[in-house]
Amino acid sequence: MYQAMKKKIMYSLEFPVRCSPTILYEFLSTPVGLQEWFADKVDQRDHNFFFTWNGATDTAELVEAFENEYVRYRWDYYNEDEFFEFRIEQSPVTNETILRITDFAEKGDIRDQERLWHSQVSDLKHRIGS
Repeated sequence: MYQAMKKKIMYSLEFPVRCSPTILYEFLSTPVGLQEWFADKVDQRDHNFFFTWNGATDTAELVEAFENEYVRYRWDYYNEDEFFEFRIEQSPVTNETILRITDFAEKGDIRDQERLWHSQVSDLKHRIGS
């Protein structure tokens, strides 16, 4: 319980992804797409997504989404003002698709969390063929 009360810090990462926003959005917002790269198994009931890794399941609520632009989730153990978000942007200069991930972590955990996101997005790019 004490763990959830600690104040986390918001951080963002950006990844160029060679695919259309429409395709990327499917990988970020649907159980089938998320299961391709984010978790071993993903189920959805209403606004709740159930992510399973190595037999352990975490629940996240779909807080907000706008087709082909962003998806925001909140883990059930996050504070009310914390979330993780996948935002799809187009670079005005190169017109390339950019995936911006925003998440929260304790200061001492940010580097490990960033490494985990880099690994996850590497799997995503491999699945997309980017």
